[in-house]
Amino acid sequence: MIVLFTDFGPSGPYIGQMRSVLAEQAPNETVIDLLSDAPTFNAEASSYLLAALVPAFSDDAIIVGVVDPGVGSDRRPIIMKADKQIFVGPDNGLFSVVAKRASEVTAQTIDWKPKKLSASFHGRDLFAPVAAMLAAGSQVDGRTLAAGELVGNDWPTELNKVIYVDHFGNAITGIRAQTLTNAMKLEVREKEFSYARTFSCVESGAAFWYENANGLAEISVNQGRADDLGITIGDHISILAPE
Repeated sequence: MIVLFTDFGPSGPYIGQMRSVLAEQAPNETVIDLLSDAPTFNAEASSYLLAALVPAFSDDAIIVGVVDPGVGSDRRPIIMKADKQIFVGPDNGLFSVVAKRASEVTAQTIDWKPKKLSASFHGRDLFAPVAAMLAAGSQVDGRTLAAGELVGNDWPTELNKVIYVDHFGNAITGIRAQTLTNAMKLEVREKEFSYARTFSCVESGAAFWYENANGLAEISVNQGRADDLGITIGDHISILAPE
């Protein structure tokens, strides 16, 4: 399957234009719209979110990631293989956390050029066609890159920030819950949050943190919204050890 992860937003023509290219050039492939509202222009936050989501997909999945504020500049377009999954997109750190957590990583530049390449929409004109080529088993011209050459290879393994606020107002962090203990508290905007296993474990209106379905620590309010507490993407998270 081909999986789309972008910051294009749920409205507008952009996802449809990418899907149109894939329908024409890879008509037998299943195309999944994983996320269209990744943190806007924010490759760092998006990289930790992407890394938490892709383990749910099959080994042969091709993930097209487009969070690309540097589109049209000298930033490199790349193909990266992490274990058995393939990632297509900009070399701006978007795939760096996936690479950190993989056992085996190979990467290359994309030197192939389409007949028409707009300055501002490489998702449609470059990355979608390359994904279609890879799905068909075709080779794509490019130069081999070492994993250490990729942007973001020096980013931390966990990101102590809010990286996404979902439809329900839950504040997802870049911290894998497995790195925490249940006795730890999370602090953001001078508010402290204790652990609970799930929403029904606390009273209605109570705020807490828990391990979400994708393995990340998430700050939530039972039948309420964490973003109503002023929490937003980019907020720093402090981890408080038990006293």
